[in-house]
Amino acid sequence: QVQLVESGGGLVQAGGSLILSCATSGRTFSSYGMGWFRQVSGKEREFVAGISRSGGTTVYADSVKGRFTISRDNAKRLVYLQMNSLKPEDTAVYYCAAGGSNYYSAYSDSHEYDYWGQGTQVTVSS
Repeated sequence: QVQLVESGGGLVQAGGSLILSCATSGRTFSSYGMGWFRQVSGKEREFVAGISRSGGTTVYADSVKGRFTISRDNAKRLVYLQMNSLKPEDTAVYYCAAGGSNYYSAYSDSHEYDYWGQGTQVTVSS
């Protein structure tokens, strides 16, 4: 079992930045690929970014490419999502997820992830 707790959400003006963090506990953190997803009320959850177990492979949704950066610190059991140049359409609840066993692969498919956090709200005002 893996427990995930997101933090760092909040209200920010368009063009601003936020850093989301995801703290993990349970099984060895480095055993899992990690990802960030987001969901707007009434819509399906969508992929944002993923990072491999090694940290050497990342994948991003086209909508955030060049603005968001995912990273992980295996020693601290943390995964981050640096969000820059935020837009109102980035407003959503952001979820951290853990899953996937391949050391070098980053995943964009939510079905690859076994564990999910409770989410943190990000609101971008125009």
